[in-house]
Amino acid sequence: MNCEELDPTSSPLAAFAVQLRRSRRNRSLTQVELGTLVRYSSVYISNVERAKQAPSLKFVERADEALAAGGALELLWWSWKNGALIPGFPEYTAKEREAIGIRFFATGLVPGVLQHQDYSAAYEAAIVRRGEATPAQAEERLSLLALRQRLLGRTSTIHAVLDEGVLRRPIGGAPVMAQQLVYLEELSARPNVVLQVAPYSLAEERPLSHAVTILTLPNRAMVGYTETLQRGFLEQDAETIAEWARKYDRLQVDALTRADSLAMIHEVRRELERHAR
Repeated sequence: MNCEELDPTSSPLAAFAVQLRRSRRNRSLTQVELGTLVRYSSVYISNVERAKQAPSLKFVERADEALAAGGALELLWWSWKNGALIPGFPEYTAKEREAIGIRFFATGLVPGVLQHQDYSAAYEAAIVRRGEATPAQAEERLSLLALRQRLLGRTSTIHAVLDEGVLRRPIGGAPVMAQQLVYLEELSARPNVVLQVAPYSLAEERPLSHAVTILTLPNRAMVGYTETLQRGFLEQDAETIAEWARKYDRLQVDALTRADSLAMIHEVRRELERHAR
């Protein structure tokens, strides 16, 4: 099958294959020339670009460097490799790495890219204890998250509205949660990060009831993402995303100001630190 016919949304491996070929062509390299740079045969590269062969991590790391892909190929590889990811999430991460602006509304957990590593590890450890994932799958998810966090350092703006319950749910116990809140305070000092809290007092007036993410892409188009227990959904319908954006704008207005949000984060952290003594 011609690689041009590959549908990048059909599977994470197909998404990787299409992105590899695009990245190679953007550098005006043939398969033979890329093979020379990464020390793999042109036959191997052809098979990978047609999704006929799964690439090795060593190949991916070399190709990412040779094509100046900035970690994008490795991110897609982890999305394919990690079978524990819910359907739909790999497609989201492919869009996330392109985004110039990201808006989160979180209702249960701190958004992954804003998590301290100990918070993430505690959450994954609980999933393993419940028998819902293997230790290897948990480690792979943590590796993917660390890569996403590095890539998002290049994102222009990150705006997160956290439901108050996110701050008060002690993931990992009081010491770990306190450390997470310290990390949020540090993130809030960055010029490209805006954090707000949606307090319990909003009650039924809270305009969004589910966790959502809205990405702004380089062409200013927007895509959205949300999840059920079974899968994730990448929403690209313009009218639907416009409605999400209107609700998010209202949420920003109704949430605590940046200063008041930071004060609440600080106060919750102090409470946790007192309990941890």
